[in-house]
This record gives sequence, structure tokens and C-alpha cells, in this order.
Amino acid sequence: MTRPVYLVDGARTPFLKARSGPGPFTPVDLAVQCGRPLLARQRFDSRALDLVILGCVNVLQDEMNPARVAALRLGLGADMVAFTTQINCGSGMQSIDTAYRYIREGSHDMILAGGAEALSHAPLVLRRSAVEWFGQMSQAKGPAARAKAVAGLRPEFFKPIVGLERGLTDPITTLNMGQTAEVLAHHFNIDREAADTYAMQSHHRLARAQQEGWLDDEVMPAFDRDGGVHDHDDGVRPDSDLAGLSKPKPAFERPYGKVTAGNASQITDGASWVIVASEDAVEKHGLTPMARIVDSAWAALDPSVMGLGPVLASNMLTRRHELTVGDIDLWELNEAFAAQVLSCVAAWQDPDFCREVLGLDDAFGRIERDQMNIDGGAISLGHPVGTSGNRIVLHLANALKRLGKTRGIATECIGGGLGGAMMLEAV
Repeated sequence: MTRPVYLVDGARTPFLKARSGPGPFTPVDLAVQCGRPLLARQRFDSRALDLVILGCVNVLQDEMNPARVAALRLGLGADMVAFTTQINCGSGMQSIDTAYRYIREGSHDMILAGGAEALSHAPLVLRRSAVEWFGQMSQAKGPAARAKAVAGLRPEFFKPIVGLERGLTDPITTLNMGQTAEVLAHHFNIDREAADTYAMQSHHRLARAQQEGWLDDEVMPAFDRDGGVHDHDDGVRPDSDLAGLSKPKPAFERPYGKVTAGNASQITDGASWVIVASEDAVEKHGLTPMARIVDSAWAALDPSVMGLGPVLASNMLTRRHELTVGDIDLWELNEAFAAQVLSCVAAWQDPDFCREVLGLDDAFGRIERDQMNIDGGAISLGHPVGTSGNRIVLHLANALKRLGKTRGIATECIGGGLGGAMMLEAV
């Protein structure tokens, strides 16, 4: 027997665009900034939580196991078990999935699950030849050995590599994530105008959601050490238009590539938490659930087409529950790249793809734009890698509630050739 599992509340920081140098917050700073107000508005003592799980990819050397550091800074006590998950872009969703499975099976009742990432703090890395030289210098004994080692010094040793750039390059295919989106754009005939149009809509939708106050209960202001207040996703461009988006040159495949800085997700810092609870915990503490977690799924595929991960993972859910495209009211599909999102939409409508890859009798069907990423996505608000999977689940729950819808799927592609999906139902 398995138990019902609910999302009962959640909050995130604003997503802050990385600009010049490290931003004002580390991953743990961000987790604490939205964790404190989230816990403060609960009807239960925060020590009633059984466990803390936090997704984080670029862990800083001063915050090893950021889940534990965040738990202690949140005042959850020295006896609070906390661990960090890492599955690239899926890390924030993996934290919810792990909580969901623990509670479903009965070992836990209430878990704080989140994601935190500060991509602006990604390190600069020395090239291997430089590391080897420093090693030789440290082992050199005596003046002659040191002189010999010094003679091997090269100017390029002092030119570091951007760690984030290496982290976004697949080690098996040697393609960076943007190039994998170009592969999909070519396969599904996604043109530049379609990608730019999608990006423009993402900015307009996020701007409207901010203006209408639809994110007010979701986004908690963050306060930096200099007294600055950060109260909104600051990468949004409300005046975005096709004329402006047509100007940037292709970022990865010139001159004919479809992926540009304007239609790709932004490099961003941000954190998000959700509280996951059993039915017993809901009743005991008088909580009001946002949504029920119905199921989750993870899929794997060739890393060169990792952007199709959402199609494979979501297909596992819909087939398992015998659902059609018409049974899903809302979709949150993380916007790694506009061309990648549009390729997923095209794949679901392609009868041959659906038969040969998904094992369906025909095309899954068309997902309408007014059902998917209705308040914008990573193109307009950013993609802090370890956080995004958590954010899309949280926002899906809020959107279902706001619109009075029944069922939704949050899904994402994951670097390395993976996909994750989680199905929610309104309660």
C-alpha cells in the first residue's frame, strides 16, 4: 500500500541574472532567503520536518553539502538530517521526487525539498597543464629542481577556463547544450523566426504575470548584505520584440544556427523550496494542500538529443496512467532553449516519432501554447540549473490552483541525456 503525497506550500527567490562577477548570494544564501519566510508562514513548528533535501549542481567549496548548511542556517536543529542531490538540470525536481517516494512508502511524513544555484559563482578552472606544473613546483627539491620546474612555466597557465562552460559541455559527445538544441532544430525544422517568437512570448508572459501579481505568493524578496532588495526576476524584458531578437548572431552554429543568446535560457542565480507532506501530516497540522503528487518518471536517451528528454519522461507518465493529451490541462516544460521546447512540441505531433520512439499507435497530439509555460519560463526568468526543476513543479501547482485546472505535468530536459517529469493533480 502507498500513501497519498501532497505539496502543501512553496516559495522561491527572484531569479537574478548573472552579470559581471559573482552575484550577491551563494546557493545557501538563496536557499535561506526564501526558506525563512516559507517556514515562518507555516502552522507547524519547523522542527516537525523529518528531512531536508536540496538540489545543487555547482556546489561551492565553502558550502559542501549545501542542504545541511542551509538546514542549520534555517534553525532546523543539529539533529536534522539533510542531503544534497545532483542530476544536472533535474536536481531540484529530484529533491521533490525523493521526498515523494520516502513519504509514499511511509518512512517520512513531512520533508522540505528544494533547489539552489548561483551560476554567477561558477569557478574559473586552471587548465590541466597548469595543474601539472604547480604539482611539479610543489615537489621540486633544491635550487636545481626548482629552476628546472620554473623553466616549464608557460603564459597560458595563467589563462583560466570558465568552469560553467565546461560543465555545459557533454563529455561523451563533446557537444555543448546549445549544440544539442541545434541538432533538434535541424531534425524538426524549427526556424529562427519560430524560436525568436517563442522567446518573445516567454518574456511577455512573465512580464504580465509580474504585473498581475500572479507570482506574489511564490516569489519572496531577497535582501543582500549591502541592504539591496531583490524582489522580482530581473532578466525579463517586457519590451522584447522580433526586431530586437533577430539581431543576435547564432551562438553556436554560425552562420545558419537557430540558437542565440536571445532565445536561450539565461545564466541565473536562484533558489526554490516546497514542503512535501503525507495525508497524516496534513491532518495533524491542519494544512491545506496545493496539489497531490500523482507520479514521477525519469528517462534516458542519447546525450546529443538530450532536449527530447521531456517527451520520453512524460510519455512514461501518460502511458502508465492511460491519459491522452486532452487529459493534461497545463504543462511546465523548462525552457532550456526555444528551439528545444518547440522540438518537443513537434515530436509529440509526429506520428512516426511517436510510433518508433514512444511506442504509441499514433501521434500523442498537439499541446496548445495557452497550456504550456503560461507565465513564461527559463528564457525570460533564467535557468539556475539545480533549481529549475523545483521551480516548475511549484509554479505548476500554483497555476493549477489559480486557474481551477485539474491535472498538469512539469517536465525538463537534463544535460547528459536524461529527462524528468512529475504529474500533479489539484485538490
